[in-house]
Amino acid sequence: MNRYSAHADFYAPAIPSAALWRVVIGFLAASAIYLLLNNLLFGAVFSALGAQSDVFYRDLLAGRTPFAMLLLLGSFGLMIAGVAVVTRIIHRRSFLGLIGPMELALRQFGAVLGIMVLLSAVIYILPPWDMGADYVSNMEFSKWVLLLPFSLLGVLVQVTAEEMVFRGYVQQQLAARFRSPLVWMVLPAALFALGHYLPDQAGENAFFIALWAGVFGILMSDLTARSGSLGPAIAVHFSNNVAAILITSMPDDLSGLALYLTPFGMDNPEELRAWLPVDFALMLVSWLAARLAIRR
Repeated sequence: MNRYSAHADFYAPAIPSAALWRVVIGFLAASAIYLLLNNLLFGAVFSALGAQSDVFYRDLLAGRTPFAMLLLLGSFGLMIAGVAVVTRIIHRRSFLGLIGPMELALRQFGAVLGIMVLLSAVIYILPPWDMGADYVSNMEFSKWVLLLPFSLLGVLVQVTAEEMVFRGYVQQQLAARFRSPLVWMVLPAALFALGHYLPDQAGENAFFIALWAGVFGILMSDLTARSGSLGPAIAVHFSNNVAAILITSMPDDLSGLALYLTPFGMDNPEELRAWLPVDFALMLVSWLAARLAIRR
């Protein structure tokens, strides 16, 4: 059986509007709409905060407070709005088709998320139990639990938006036009990696973090092609970001909702680089576990 037999049904809605110019114009238009709406949102917030806007701006850049993080995560809903407008106007189809058959996507999301929770539990139980030093407490447990429903919703919005754009919109439109995975798998991953290339924040490790994102994008494209929906990719992405944003975050990078902080930050390139191979290994294990959950 063809390992990507489900992919044809996934990208079928994109075939009537598969002209290459449409996806190029569409991606640029969706990005422009997202940036415009984002600027309007944060402009309104800064205006409402008045004299406190400078402090909040610094908190926002680092994701330092719960409010800043919830706003950042929620703002990804505007990315969904951008791609929804483009899908309807330029491609004349429903943006929900970017997810795939909804019943299938929800079923696969649940199956993969279950195995991701089990895998995460095993990883947290097994040694080593730290990263060379003790984790640093970042938030009282009671407050963290109180915020958890909103935090989980925020992360779900963020990962769903990214998957709908890169593995949904871009992958579908390219797959409808080109049969080679070198196009519909690699190009969306390259765009995803480019969006994660942040030398001002990651410094010397910016390239390696972008490379991690690129490989992650390829694996999520593979999962999507195998499964025929975004359900598995959203589940893996959700699990990864919950661990990195809500459980243990770096002190100087999106830490506002984290229960714990790592003993080193982005400004410590040696420590960070030493753990990147572990992150790559965990990513591959997650991909294999997701394939097991969908039996593909």
